[in-house]
Amino acid sequence: MTLIILAVAIAALVFYFISIYNELTKERILVQEGWSGVGTFLQQRNDVIPNMVEIVKGYAGHENKTLVEVTMWRNRSAQAQTPEAQSEANTGLGKAMLDFYTVTEQYPDLKANENFLKLQQDLADLEEKINQSRRYYNGTVREYNQSIAVFPKVLVANMFSFKAEVFFKEDAGAATAPKISF
Repeated sequence: MTLIILAVAIAALVFYFISIYNELTKERILVQEGWSGVGTFLQQRNDVIPNMVEIVKGYAGHENKTLVEVTMWRNRSAQAQTPEAQSEANTGLGKAMLDFYTVTEQYPDLKANENFLKLQQDLADLEEKINQSRRYYNGTVREYNQSIAVFPKVLVANMFSFKAEVFFKEDAGAATAPKISF
């Protein structure tokens, strides 16, 4: 009888650890799904930016430094493989796009160009989708990281090498309003 009780207790413990493992695996998959969503919208943004640059080149070809910066950061964003690299590229691209929009303000004909206005609106829509995706991704990272840090899940997480994921961070200067001068 004691053997049966011991066997049932061991089986219950094994099933409990299996359920924890499955839960952690599902949370890790949600993190990966969240990152995939961010990546999709970042790629769409990276596809829109070259079209905007080409239109601006037609109006302001001599503003080459700004256009080169936007293109460089866009390329870094397209090549980024990790949340850390993507966050860095996103910061650089944000600053370059601010300079880009400053340049476009100097050309009234460009501001009235229908194609440019549509691309500008598309980019604004994509930025909103990127922000929503980042929030979802960071939420899944938070849940996953909390799960692997608390007892008894930490035991299973350590046994099977579950590692904490990295949050997609905003630009360090995002809390400070940009200075605009005319």
